[in-house]
Amino acid sequence: MSAGFRITPALWDKIHHFASFPQTGVSLQQMVLFGQNPSQGTLLKASQFLAEELPVRLAHRVKELDELPHNLSDMPSIKKVKNWYAQSFEELVSFPQVILPTDIRQALMVSRPEEVTLPESKPNLFNDPYSSHTSHHGHSNGGNGNGFNKLKLRVPMERRYYANTNNVKWPPEVQDYNKRFTKLLEHIKSRHDPTVTTVAQGVLEWKRSQNAKHIGLDMQAWLDRFYLSRIGIRFLIGQHVALNTQQAHADYVGIICTKANVHDIVQEAIENARFVCEEHYAMFKGPPVQLICPKDLSFPYVPGHLSHICFELLKNSLRAVVERYGADQEDNFPPIKVVVVEGKEDITIKISDEGGGIPRSAIPLIWTYMYTTMESKAIDKDFQTNDFKAPMAGFGYGLPLSRLYARYFGGDLRLIAMDGFGTDVYIHLNRLSSSREPLP
Repeated sequence: MSAGFRITPALWDKIHHFASFPQTGVSLQQMVLFGQNPSQGTLLKASQFLAEELPVRLAHRVKELDELPHNLSDMPSIKKVKNWYAQSFEELVSFPQVILPTDIRQALMVSRPEEVTLPESKPNLFNDPYSSHTSHHGHSNGGNGNGFNKLKLRVPMERRYYANTNNVKWPPEVQDYNKRFTKLLEHIKSRHDPTVTTVAQGVLEWKRSQNAKHIGLDMQAWLDRFYLSRIGIRFLIGQHVALNTQQAHADYVGIICTKANVHDIVQEAIENARFVCEEHYAMFKGPPVQLICPKDLSFPYVPGHLSHICFELLKNSLRAVVERYGADQEDNFPPIKVVVVEGKEDITIKISDEGGGIPRSAIPLIWTYMYTTMESKAIDKDFQTNDFKAPMAGFGYGLPLSRLYARYFGGDLRLIAMDGFGTDVYIHLNRLSSSREPLP
């Protein structure tokens, strides 16, 4: 990771140009249908979709990071994140394209009506590697390979991406391109691993510089947008890397499990949360957790997302119960109840605790980033690898981030507190998996 990366004026021009195009949302269903039995050809098309879509999403974020209100853009940690995004953007737009023989180009252009398509990606900024003619604007197909600023009329995107290419013999260049592009994505993903904590550190720097106790609603809304966008970028990258590197598995398409078993995922989250709680409070036995859930309830979802959400919420409930009753009350803790129900549209998970609840006046604050007692400390430097491997107390990100993960595929997270008794949290998961990503 080059610490000295600077955004040149030419790169800024490119970023502003890409940021002028809308982002293109995909649904879980599209990802599943597309990723089944991928050939080198379908993987090539997915690579090209990402080579056009990711720079647009990154450009939107760089521009936003540069124009934040209240001098937030001037904080060292925010600048650092802006440079990571700009660097990843530059690597993607300058990634060399694959040059294909004519017969392969034609195979990629054929499309059948029954085939699954990804939505058309704006901006279609790249030279069309499948047409050797010049466009109506008279630009030749030469240039530096990223086709920047050469907008052309050409085969519509979704036709190019989802041709049925299973019976084609792919030349080694295709596999080589897919490999190199996947490596680039892995490299970008690891560069951005510490983003959540670094942005949090930036907000902390801002709060100190302004002597502010809380962040305002505009900053809160920006953090929601920024982190939701990050979930989307990481999902697309994670999905692509998995399709290119993992062994085929009957129930998985990339990181999406077509039969995610809710009981098993929640049970695992319960065990992990109890373990973290027992370690944190040096207890032999944490509060009991009862799970009521059909053993065979399954639906298409990203298990990683669901287990993160449940783990985070269970940790909150366990902490509330232990703090209310005292760590020495191991045999007298009231149980935390987890009930999972399948409806027509949603699968709903309710987590109920008797941890004393939350005063009504504090309810809006729990969705605020950095709402925590941990004001004075800097954020733990080790807490960089993952959005969720937070310590027991976290730093006020558990609830708002979990809500974004739930909303990413059309679900939601709600909380109802009974001050003096306990809290019920409802996780709604959209079981139809057809809703597009909410794009900021």
